Amino acid sequence: MHDMTRSKELETHSLQPANQTHDLRSLWNYFFDFGGSSVDSLQPKIDITDEKNSVMVTAEIPGISEDKIDLKISDDGYLTISGQKEHRKEQSASNSYFSEISYGMFKRTIPLPLDLDYNMADATYENGVLSITIPKSKEEKQKYKKINVKKKTENLQA
Repeated sequence: MHDMTRSKELETHSLQPANQTHDLRSLWNYFFDFGGSSVDSLQPKIDITDEKNSVMVTAEIPGISEDKIDLKISDDGYLTISGQKEHRKEQSASNSYFSEISYGMFKRTIPLPLDLDYNMADATYENGVLSITIPKSKEEKQKYKKINVKKKTENLQA
């Protein structure tokens, strides 16, 4: 019985430093989180998929209206998504009891992987998801040729 009590004490003591570290981090973030949000919390999560005739970029940007999103594609193949998430009018920071929602400006630039027709890019925004379709250029579509794989036949020479 004494051994079981002793092991519980050791288990409790081994957890304390991790909890203390977490508590210190939380306290640090509470006092030094200028503006109430970190830059990383506003960065959109992005997926890029290579379709047959286009590249599809999908970004999660919840809580922002489409008129607050700015998209730019540079000639050297970089897509920049930027915008601003503002407080709702009925909610002010002064009467907030508890808030984990981040507000402010964000900007994310990503390299695009292929030769694309940037002039034909199209974007839609629905339910917090931004979808950007950028067609591949004619040259990009012609870069790859399918190679058929055949089973090797054994050469039976004596």
